[in-house]
Amino acid sequence: MKSLPVTRLATTVIATLASAALIGCGSSAESGSTSTSSPEPDEPIEVGPEPVDPPSTPSCGAGEEYISTFEAVQRIVFERNGCTADVCHGGAAAGGLDLSADVAYQNLVDVPSSGSSLLRVRPGDKAHSLLWLKLAEKTDPENTDYDGAPMPSGLPAITLDELDLVRWWIYAGAPESGTVAGTESLVDGCLPPAEPQPIAPLAAPTSGTGIQFQLPEFPLPAASELEYCYATYYDVSDQVPEKFQDPTGTSFYFGGQELRMDAQSHHVILNLASIGVDELDDPSFGNWLCRGGERSGDPCNPTDLAFCGAGLCASDPQPSFACIGYGPRGAGAFGTYQPIGGAQQPVAVDDYPDGVFAQLPMKGVLYWNPHAFNLSAKNTALNGRMNYYFASQRDYRVRAIFDTSAIFAANAAPYTKQTVCNDHVLPQGARLFQLNSHTHKFGERFTIELTDGTQLYESFTYNDPVDKRFDPPLAFDSTDANERTLRYCAVYNNGVTSDGLPDPQTVTRLSRMPDGNLGAGAVIPATCTPVACAAGRIGDSCDGADDHATCDSSPGDGDCDACRITGGETTETEMFILLGGYYVDPSGL
Repeated sequence: MKSLPVTRLATTVIATLASAALIGCGSSAESGSTSTSSPEPDEPIEVGPEPVDPPSTPSCGAGEEYISTFEAVQRIVFERNGCTADVCHGGAAAGGLDLSADVAYQNLVDVPSSGSSLLRVRPGDKAHSLLWLKLAEKTDPENTDYDGAPMPSGLPAITLDELDLVRWWIYAGAPESGTVAGTESLVDGCLPPAEPQPIAPLAAPTSGTGIQFQLPEFPLPAASELEYCYATYYDVSDQVPEKFQDPTGTSFYFGGQELRMDAQSHHVILNLASIGVDELDDPSFGNWLCRGGERSGDPCNPTDLAFCGAGLCASDPQPSFACIGYGPRGAGAFGTYQPIGGAQQPVAVDDYPDGVFAQLPMKGVLYWNPHAFNLSAKNTALNGRMNYYFASQRDYRVRAIFDTSAIFAANAAPYTKQTVCNDHVLPQGARLFQLNSHTHKFGERFTIELTDGTQLYESFTYNDPVDKRFDPPLAFDSTDANERTLRYCAVYNNGVTSDGLPDPQTVTRLSRMPDGNLGAGAVIPATCTPVACAAGRIGDSCDGADDHATCDSSPGDGDCDACRITGGETTETEMFILLGGYYVDPSGL
């Protein structure tokens, strides 16, 4: 199966899944193999020195044509597998769900299921989409955390490619129209060229239950991958009931977060800066302008939260890796800000266990760190929102695992595999409730074990990793640090096919390293030194980007372009990170 060529780092917590009445069935055993102000030019878009022409729709040959990814889901997954038959989710509307072509979308997306707390399809979030869970439970039960009845009922499971088609459709926000990037290879025919897919905006919490932060509109030109840092000011003092405030009235308690970004998001990290209002005029911030809305581009005072109307007042976006080098007071060095939320995937739901909480000031300065990509030939803009839900029960402070101590350890030679491992020691009394992982596209397997060999976690999809929830949490009370150690490992594949042959299409290559603010001029430059041939004498050694002749199998066909895996922030470089969440129970000390 094919997957999107972008990183998807999940930091979400999957809620407990209830049983449901979305019933899957069929009468045929046949199985087949919103809100953005984005500019959409009609003319070719110039990115750098060369124009990028919108790709033409490919010829389908003998294949079928689909006008959108959702139409492909409808015809391939629902209709071919009998789910639209009259006795099932057709005229009979089993389980209250009619999947007939003219009403299926309206009956699925953002619609509550019967007998379950889950939506039938929650845009961007397969883990909380009952349709996905039921399909995956039958097709891929070993990697699905669901206890309800699978579907289709009484019929063969849909194929892995069909399941992947549903997965990417949901992941991209479950759009009704347009092509989701990466789904072209999963259909037996043709789709129109992929375009940016805006996701339906996340609704703000109801009054008195939480607050919402909104990402200032982030321009994303065609054929680009960008990472920036910029600042906003917030004040939610009038939105927090007294019962959720600390005794001083200067901060509030929350027990969960939710993030929803457009599908182009690689990550967004929200940081709380340790600066005062008097420092907002520091020259390092550049210009404060309205971003988006009816006053977009107008100068603004960041503390006047109403001035920009539907837009937001934000500082100049500046190229950055993790906001290092940003802002006053030591030029954004670590210690001048702290992460308070976000995720390295477009949608994240992070519900803490009962009694677990965190705390934020009522007002302050935020450093936004979005990293996004646009693989299409159309300009767009990244939009997103983040909710914080108030905590009524406050017994234990949440603690995060974000272990980057071996972040750039992967360095597999061209056409080889490498296993990288590291240890993370939990404190005594820890109650582990969540584990997750992060690699880029060369990571093909990530595991987490205890030192006795007990496996706690396994994930095979780098851009949609497993998010493992433990309920009840795992207790780590031993005085022996070895018994509180998590051993995490990742296998990196640098261009090896399933039958062990060199693959120049999947190996790290200098020619694929990005330009722009993630390229050679970045904080961590995306570059590498070629040491092996990617054409001609594929797999043979060579010495640098100009040594193509060494690779020749016949005059002029050589290409010295294959590199070791290198560490970095882009999709062409690698990372190795352990993620998770826990709290400390004093009774375990």
